[in-house]
Amino acid sequence: MTRTVLVTGAGGFVGRRLVPNLQSAGWHVRAVGRADIGDLSDANDWRPFLEGVHAVVHLAARVHRMHENKSSGDAIAAYDRVNRDGTINLGEQAAEAGVNRFVFLSSVKVHGDTSDAPLEGASPLVPTDPYAVAKADAEHGLLSLQGDMGVTILRPPLVYGPNVKGNFLKLIQAVERGVPLPLGSLQNRRSLIFVGNLAEAIRASLTAPPGIYLPSDGAPVSTSHLIRSLSAALGQSARLIPCPTVVLCMAGRITGKSASIQRLVGSLIVDGKIPGWTPPFSLEHGLQEIADWRADLHQS
Repeated sequence: MTRTVLVTGAGGFVGRRLVPNLQSAGWHVRAVGRADIGDLSDANDWRPFLEGVHAVVHLAARVHRMHENKSSGDAIAAYDRVNRDGTINLGEQAAEAGVNRFVFLSSVKVHGDTSDAPLEGASPLVPTDPYAVAKADAEHGLLSLQGDMGVTILRPPLVYGPNVKGNFLKLIQAVERGVPLPLGSLQNRRSLIFVGNLAEAIRASLTAPPGIYLPSDGAPVSTSHLIRSLSAALGQSARLIPCPTVVLCMAGRITGKSASIQRLVGSLIVDGKIPGWTPPFSLEHGLQEIADWRADLHQS
């Protein structure tokens, strides 16, 4: 019998990769976007979309806008309304509709911004911004639901791949322009996950035992190694300048960007474990897909 999975945010960065992955695995995908349900909140009526659904993958979320003051009252209220209240409301209605499995895409940021030891599902939650707080609250709400619906929480680290946005896109553009980067001395360790690996992890989590998982590409890499590998994929020379970490942190304090610099130079590692799952794609494969995407953009 064909199984039906409801995917929210199916038109987004992760969703566009996930939908064909699930379809090739035999799932019937019911995609719901803003045009169908409106803005996420606790007022959404999901009942028409949940009829006959075996599983839900909840990707839709409010993400940080680059030039937004994420600590403003309006921003905090928006994160809570969409990422907390909207998620819990969907979870409650899914449980009432008899859904078997609910997979929620959370974020490693619920654990904070740095960690020198591998994080796992049982690691303490120390969210440091309204986005992460709302995600952590949504997790708590889902795990507190009554009934037999299995809940799986995924907390991925930085996700990269074609059509990526945010700081990773800024890094790509800096490498393409040949901008010198004072990051050549960094020996930190960062876990990453290619969007293709995340799609595979989500698919695997639909049948793995319910739990809290932090998937990744595997071995963490330093920021300097990432830049060298990205530069090689893009056919550019890595213009990395050695600069002591203490100097970078001092520059962060002077410019008022200490938090951003700390995230850049610090380590953040996850255990990468989902029962029965291994990431099929390497870092080099993911970066080559980015290079192909950028080449197509420049030629169009």
